Amino acid sequence: MARTTLTRTVLAAVSVASLFALSACASDAGGEPAGGGETAGGGADDGVITLGFSQVGAESGWRAANTKSIQDTLTTENGFDLKFSDAQQKQENQIQAIRSYITQGVDVIAFSPVVETGWDPVLQEAKAAGIPVILTDRAVDSSDETLYESFIGSDFVKEGEMAGEWVAEQYDGEGFKAVELQGTTGAAPAIDRKEGFESAIEGTDVEIIDSQTGNFTRAEGKTVMEGFLNKHDDIDLVFAHNDDMGLGAIEAIEAAGMTPGEDIKIVTIDAVKDGMQALADGKINYIVECNPLLGPDLAEIAKKVIAGEEVEKRIVVEDLAFDQESAKEALPTREY
Repeated sequence: MARTTLTRTVLAAVSVASLFALSACASDAGGEPAGGGETAGGGADDGVITLGFSQVGAESGWRAANTKSIQDTLTTENGFDLKFSDAQQKQENQIQAIRSYITQGVDVIAFSPVVETGWDPVLQEAKAAGIPVILTDRAVDSSDETLYESFIGSDFVKEGEMAGEWVAEQYDGEGFKAVELQGTTGAAPAIDRKEGFESAIEGTDVEIIDSQTGNFTRAEGKTVMEGFLNKHDDIDLVFAHNDDMGLGAIEAIEAAGMTPGEDIKIVTIDAVKDGMQALADGKINYIVECNPLLGPDLAEIAKKVIAGEEVEKRIVVEDLAFDQESAKEALPTREY
């Protein structure tokens, strides 16, 4: 399968800041609830692309940044009529929203799936209606790749590998005991980041002694970490599948009278501003980026699909990684 990277940033070494313009926002641009029944306001024939987008939810700073990128890009000025719905972390809400978009007769459907499986029936309905589908951020597990036009997002396995490689380089030989704060069970980033991290530490003496989902939220990350601390007295490192859970772990570690980043090392994925600040402050030790700015890529692919142009099946977004010094360099101009 062809793999293409769409680059919207000035790329440099890990120690150099990356510039992305975005601020957090989780509002519903169209005011449409999941599965809402408003009539599509435009169509490709009049030059306006009506696009129905179903978002996972607003579970994290990353998701808020991702939502804002989409809402800020798919505007009337850019030739779009955006229909937006928030699934609130429920697959049934996304399926309802997609079916509503089919009924409305939108030109394109795009969504970031809550979980990987269970999408074939509704995607077959979209295909039968002649409505192309674009996946963003997360993939679906389907043997029929004709059900969607393209998947735009990061390589989650590679993100996990990058985090694990750093841990192996820093701590192999020290007998580190690690706990893992997993993302939502069944979600592509949770599955892939776990796989990538475990493959990278294989053959080292870094051992994952416990692993549990924190559903990508700060509150659940704190709760799960509190449970880990009550259960284990030998935790050396936390691997969190996103910054928000890592930030929750920081709260739990501090409440237990320990110093995050020193007594217990923390490695996370996302690189949103709150996480980067914690890294700069020494409370997190390393962050692998997951670029949330998918709005421009989605707009470009949607326009090509409507124009009948060929698009790449898999579009990989470029991700960097940060240690404390590079986080300090990046923060002054980082807006998401």
